[in-house]
Amino acid sequence: MKSLLRRPDVRLLLVGQALSMFGDWMMIIVLGIWMKVLTQSNSAAGLVFFVFAAASLVAPLGGLLVDRLPKRPIMIATHLALAAVMCTLLVVHDRGDAWLLYVVTAMYGLGGDVFAAARASMMKAMLPAELLGDANAAFQSLREGLRLVAPLAGAGLYAVTSGGIVALVDAGTFVGSAATLVALRFAEPAAAPREHRFLREVSAGLTHIWRVPALRQMTIGISATMLVIGFSETLLFAITAALHRAPSFIGVLGTAQGVGSVAGGVTAGRLLRRFGDLRTAGIGVLLFAVGDAMFLAPSLPVVLVAMAVAGLGIVWAVVAIGTAYQLRSGQHIQGRVSAAANMVFSVPQTISIAAGAALISVVDYKIEILVMFVGVGLSALYLLTRGRAETQLDPALA
Repeated sequence: MKSLLRRPDVRLLLVGQALSMFGDWMMIIVLGIWMKVLTQSNSAAGLVFFVFAAASLVAPLGGLLVDRLPKRPIMIATHLALAAVMCTLLVVHDRGDAWLLYVVTAMYGLGGDVFAAARASMMKAMLPAELLGDANAAFQSLREGLRLVAPLAGAGLYAVTSGGIVALVDAGTFVGSAATLVALRFAEPAAAPREHRFLREVSAGLTHIWRVPALRQMTIGISATMLVIGFSETLLFAITAALHRAPSFIGVLGTAQGVGSVAGGVTAGRLLRRFGDLRTAGIGVLLFAVGDAMFLAPSLPVVLVAMAVAGLGIVWAVVAIGTAYQLRSGQHIQGRVSAAANMVFSVPQTISIAAGAALISVVDYKIEILVMFVGVGLSALYLLTRGRAETQLDPALA
């Protein structure tokens, strides 16, 4: 990690990402709270996260764009565009304007997927293979560490001002991130060659994932997890209500998850080197299942610990997944592989968010927790029994 942080380009990228990630954590939590306040509906609030995930269904088009064009200009343009999108939330005042929250959330999700694919490709070109795991862990530590303050800051700012003010702050973080990217020194890799077959080019990421055994197994295991993990987006509102807290208390739960996530980011690189990507992902998913089970206890201390355990597991899984896709894919296809993975994970996640939003009104939320625990536990078992896969690039893919 020390050798990674000695690099000026990495430090500058981390500064820019810290700005935008802080804004992301503020705005995402506020979008859900804002919708809850406008509509007084847990389902409507949960659907905010459904729309955010559903935007990834068109991510492969963005992945092709990332592979075809220079990475840094795409990242700059995406964040400047998102800054403009955030400003449209200034016209949201009552329930009749709630639809605009969904529109902005969809654009937020799509822009985030394009930016993430471009950043993954940039990191692949910028860093040697042995530093990618540590780099992913550093970014994930930063992202999740901001949960310690950003959700509370967003919820608090919303409580004392308005959603429009939070949107303006978020827009400012996007502009700040774009400025750091302008200053970043980066040698753009060669663009992907044109194949003159649009469908083949767009689907190249999916095809690659399926042909590489370790990526195929990881994708199957994580996709199965996503088929139930989306329940948590709506369950958080129900759990908060069961604890007799206001909707804005979700920010406190997010902070608890951030504590576990920071620990996960600090230890993820070491775990990855010891167990390989598949087993590290499996261990992370297993910890998330343990956190799910703890939600059944209607106790604030237990729920806070559960959020921390879940946060630890999520980070281990995310770092393992991101590093595996980078190292097991060539530079020319990085954008499409990243975007394809986002789409594949988003389909079951979108289904589970929608199902969770629908079920929360007709079944006891504890039943959803049990279903989520069983589903995530089985996915962890699948990943942990795939064998130890070394986290390295197949020479044929270089």
